This record gives sequence, structure tokens and C-alpha cells, in this order.
Amino acid sequence: MCLAIPGKVSQIDVLDGVRSGRIQFGGITRQACLDFVPEANVGDYVMVHVGFAISVVDKDEAERTYALLESMGVLAEELAPGGMDPTPS
Repeated sequence: MCLAIPGKVSQIDVLDGVRSGRIQFGGITRQACLDFVPEANVGDYVMVHVGFAISVVDKDEAERTYALLESMGVLAEELAPGGMDPTPS
């Protein structure tokens, strides 16, 4: 199952012309493309789906969604190496 997972933007870079960010999901960090959310800044929360940030959300919404997904037991699968994107860190 592929879900959009909320995470916090910890770093933003431009790699080969693509705006990319390091996104923190609890204790796990993954790289995600930020081109679809040009308004996202370091410290913002974004919803990430298959390696692409697709929307900016407020902190409360991100925390509620993360807790709900965690309680459903789906985060381990989605955040496992290769689950959300092919470049785990």
C-alpha cells in the first residue's frame, strides 16, 4: 500500500535542477522531491507520497495523521528501506 506520510522538512537543496529536501518521519529521514510544493521551507511539514512532497500541512494535522498511521501499523512498511523511495538514509 502506498500512502502519503507527513514529515518535517529538515534541509532543502537543489540537485541537478530539482528542489529536494531531507524529510524527517519520526526517527527516520528520507529524501523527497519538493518541486510540487515550492512554498515549503525548512521546518514546514509536508505530505510525502512515493518520494514526492505533494502538500504542505500544519504541524497539528501532520502529528494527528502520523499518529493515526502509526496506530494502524502501516508506517513500518511505508518507511522501510525502499518503501517510500529508493534512497533510504
